Amino acid sequence: MTDTEAATEWSLPDDLEDVRETLIEWYEADHREYPWRRTDEPYAILVSEVMSQQTQLDRVVDAWEEFLERWPTTADLAAADRADVVGFWTSHSLGYNNRAKYLHEAARQVEAGEVGPDRPREGGEAAKAGGEFPTTPDELQELMGVGPYTANAVASFAFNNGDAVVDTNVKRVCYRAFDVPDDDTVFEEAANELMPAGRSRVWNNAIMELGGVACGQTPRCDEAGCPWREWCGAYASGDFTAPDVPTQPSFDGSRRQFRGRVIATLREYDELEFDTLGHRIRVDYTPDGEYGREWLAGLLADLEDDGLVDVLERDGEPVARLHR
Repeated sequence: MTDTEAATEWSLPDDLEDVRETLIEWYEADHREYPWRRTDEPYAILVSEVMSQQTQLDRVVDAWEEFLERWPTTADLAAADRADVVGFWTSHSLGYNNRAKYLHEAARQVEAGEVGPDRPREGGEAAKAGGEFPTTPDELQELMGVGPYTANAVASFAFNNGDAVVDTNVKRVCYRAFDVPDDDTVFEEAANELMPAGRSRVWNNAIMELGGVACGQTPRCDEAGCPWREWCGAYASGDFTAPDVPTQPSFDGSRRQFRGRVIATLREYDELEFDTLGHRIRVDYTPDGEYGREWLAGLLADLEDDGLVDVLERDGEPVARLHR
């Protein structure tokens, strides 16, 4: 049997309406209270989605609240200095600094009216008034750094206007409960068939909650009161294998850790010669060593390409400074 033939041999329960309502009732009765679940403001939801990429949700809460307190609207974020936004990202250990850069640029796009159905077209039509968020997954993907998953999540949670969200948790649930094959196209098909029409906001929250609380890598079916036990193939068989879950590379000693240290150091000193900067960001820096000028130059070149750092010369010596 070919992989394609195997991928077609799956089906959802006949009583699909009961499957849907049981999950929604379970979610609405009790779920984790994240603050972004209490809003439908698209900017706030976009910030939560970007922050949550490969970062534990419990760690995101404080950062999300502080970020929105500092930059409560797209207008505030668009007017901010990019180095300040990146500095915030670094100080809260939120992962790749590019995400901060892209979020900042996305706010500028919204304020400039560059996204959505009324954006300027060829032929000279004027831009719409700034501050209006795109509402559909396709329009949201016009925002810098927003891919299909994030666009669909924002459309769902802000506008109740998305398709099924398919993340690692959803794949695990579909694989275990309904024997959906480990195939991204089939996962997407199954997730969309499961979702009740017009209810993407509550449904996507509910099925991701199920994967996060009851159907994790170590399942907690009875303890968490999984609402799908009567339909679940894994619960019936006791076989809780699931697709491999990607692991995030270690942050300690990683290139992105040192990118963050460069930004944090230059925020404090503004401009530093290469060797001074190198000694400040790692204890084993030696100008001619493995982690020396060549290594630092490569790191700074990446940051310069991202528009975060400028590299120039002072008195014949290379120096780095935050982009102005």
